Amino acid sequence: MIKLTLKDGSVKETESGISAAEIIKGIGMGLYKSACSVKINGVLCDLRTPVTEDCTFEVLTFDKKDGQKTFNHTASHILAQAVKRLYPDVKLAIGPAIDDGFYYDFDTDKAFTQDDLNKLEDEMKKIVKENLELEKFDLPVDEAIAKLEEMGEPYKVELCKEHADKGENISFYKQGEFIDLCAGPHLMSTGAVKAFKLTSCTGAYWRGDSKGRQLSRIYGTAFPKASELEAHLTKLEEAKKRDHNKLGRELEYFTTVDYIGQGLPVLLPKGTRVIQLLQRWVEDVEQSKGCQLTKTPLFAKRDLYKISGHWDHYLDGMFVMGDPNDEEKECFALRPMTCPFQYQVFLNRARSYRDLPMRLTETSTLFRNEDSGEMHGLIRVRQFTISEGHYILRPDQLEEEFKGCLELAKYFLGTVGLLEDCTFRFSQWDPANPKNKYEGTAEQWEHAQSVMAKILDHLGVEYEIGIDEAAFYGPKLDIQYKNVYGKEDTLVTIQIDMLLAEKFGMEYTDAEGKKVRPYIIHRTSLGCYERTLAYLIEKYAGALPLWLSPEQVRIMPVTDRAAEYAGELLKKLEAHGMRATVDGRNEKIGYKIRQAQLEKIPYFFIVGDKEVEENTISLRSRKEGDLGAISIDEAMSKLFEENDTKAR
Repeated sequence: MIKLTLKDGSVKETESGISAAEIIKGIGMGLYKSACSVKINGVLCDLRTPVTEDCTFEVLTFDKKDGQKTFNHTASHILAQAVKRLYPDVKLAIGPAIDDGFYYDFDTDKAFTQDDLNKLEDEMKKIVKENLELEKFDLPVDEAIAKLEEMGEPYKVELCKEHADKGENISFYKQGEFIDLCAGPHLMSTGAVKAFKLTSCTGAYWRGDSKGRQLSRIYGTAFPKASELEAHLTKLEEAKKRDHNKLGRELEYFTTVDYIGQGLPVLLPKGTRVIQLLQRWVEDVEQSKGCQLTKTPLFAKRDLYKISGHWDHYLDGMFVMGDPNDEEKECFALRPMTCPFQYQVFLNRARSYRDLPMRLTETSTLFRNEDSGEMHGLIRVRQFTISEGHYILRPDQLEEEFKGCLELAKYFLGTVGLLEDCTFRFSQWDPANPKNKYEGTAEQWEHAQSVMAKILDHLGVEYEIGIDEAAFYGPKLDIQYKNVYGKEDTLVTIQIDMLLAEKFGMEYTDAEGKKVRPYIIHRTSLGCYERTLAYLIEKYAGALPLWLSPEQVRIMPVTDRAAEYAGELLKKLEAHGMRATVDGRNEKIGYKIRQAQLEKIPYFFIVGDKEVEENTISLRSRKEGDLGAISIDEAMSKLFEENDTKAR
């Protein structure tokens, strides 16, 4: 007999060698029917997995993240089976679960259309109704490659060959006539996927490489119950209304132009004003925290990037001016980050321990050669501006300065209203990464990560671990945020760097007169301004808080006689730093109000003959509606308080 420690701490005894599925049946059939996968000693496993020793045993249902991914992964196989039934010549690429569903990439001569998706959904329903059992089997590498070649699946062959030197068997899953190369885990049968929807079809590159084969990607989502699917689809419809890529254009915050280029948005006056407000606020707060503002070049010779390591580890993501392979001629590159430039401020003269910490910041415009398939509105772009900083410090200052960086980021994100929806990821290196994308030794990395883990635990930060998500020179804390569709990106990052100081010969004289290498914290405080603007548009559905609204007040004279009074109000508001306009068009007041509401203006001052005589205004609020007649002083006081407190 073996002992299983369950999630609630209770211990269950069972026979050795029986499957996880049978163990769960013994706990309760209700739990078994909703089980998707299990964690055995913290490792995600299939329900078919035999349990042979004492262990922790956690059952994962659809309401758990890993359980949901198992469910969606099975749905992706059902999609692939439907595709192969209807379009046998299509080649399979990859089909993972993602946060809000799944996708599968296919190599097809003719891109899929909405009509194809409708046909595929009908075929998927048949596969679910057939309730096909998913069977797992393993083959030695040579046999696996031979089988995939026989099946005519070149992408699967390529994936399989990458494991040829590891000496491990290759796992497959079979459901009816359909077989797919897959590590799992999966549900027990196709019948459990009661409700699903294919949501879109797009282009994608094999392995995300723009030089690779163009594939056709089908996205979908799946749920155990039809009611859950309906609720999710309703949420997606709401997301479309909030999508900054649509709403931001409609409200004239930004636009894009084909002949300027993908990932190079043009910020219109409204968007530019919001980013200006954010930048000035961030710079002022950072200055109050002892930060020193710098301004460094937008590009440099390759020599700089060779010292920092970016030339070796990040060249594909850089815009290069000149031939990178011609060592005889000068070659420049636009900067993808600011760190090697800001180090020159420290290196400008000899430094003492009394100079540290040196908190260098910059409102940095950066350039990254993102793949075209990754571009999305203001969230993923090729030129962007970031609130970047590099703190150069003594080892004994590391935790306190890290804490300060985290508190600063929390303050900024909390004030704009994004913090409540953020999550934290401790991004670590992967020593087995085949691309060898990291600088330094295993010992240096283990030291840096253990120091960072100690700091995060001491500060009480709740985080997930992201393997192979670290920067090439050090681990980092990523503050993550999801757009309205659930796609996650990094908003703010705080990194510990124990390597680059040596590369640049950075040192200071300590209290004993010895030359010592400093530690460096790379950090952003509000992150990428364009991305932040995108998230703010989505968060507030375009109705930004008063202090961030590009136009805070619109004054609407009802009669020509009130026009002069409206002009006086405008001057008074502007004198106090408020952003206001006068709508003096010869239109009915109802039309003007509706127009201002559509443009998400926070406040309207409506003035007619009566307001002129009584020196008042009729105040309307975007949030509170008609507030009636009010004195000018009362109205101004209300707006100033809301603006100054950055109320939301």
